[in-house]
Amino acid sequence: MDRKIKQTRSLQTELTTRADDSNEMYIEGYFAVFNRQTELWPGAYEEIAPEAFDETLSNDIRALVNHDTTLVLGRSKAGTLELKTDNYGLWGRVKINPADTDAVNIYERVKRGDVDQCSFGFNITSEETDWRDDGTVKWRITGIDLHEVSVVTFPAYEDTGVQARKAEVEQHRKRRLEVRKKQLKERLKTCLDS
Repeated sequence: MDRKIKQTRSLQTELTTRADDSNEMYIEGYFAVFNRQTELWPGAYEEIAPEAFDETLSNDIRALVNHDTTLVLGRSKAGTLELKTDNYGLWGRVKINPADTDAVNIYERVKRGDVDQCSFGFNITSEETDWRDDGTVKWRITGIDLHEVSVVTFPAYEDTGVQARKAEVEQHRKRRLEVRKKQLKERLKTCLDS
């Protein structure tokens, strides 16, 4: 996988809202789940390893709405986005700015249950690939450079990421075919020489 291609992954989860005693409003929930196999297309799977976010949580990460960089809900550098990992996944909490009508509107949509899903944008820094004997493949993402987390209306895998995965599978199949051809030619030559 080309490490320069920005990826997004989505999660159907339950985001929740919370207001504390000082009337601070928060949206919180899991933006990624570990060790959950996701089928990208029939026969192609991906999952995130628990250590994938270890080197990235100190980044200056933004919380967005639908990956739109003009709709910033919070930012780790500003202390309005908190992210941490536990044994389940990447958990986050966004402190809502009460003076930002866009932020309050998305808070109210999450509170009502109209919007309850999330996604995150990143680059892959390391991964393991398991080319299985049955023709399927599974990628285990072990390193992520996280850029943003998003509250989303419709979670979906970004097409460019899936297309890059498909190209990787096609290259692997071509290499295997070339190896098989070479082996067959060698066997044929050995039979003819005997």
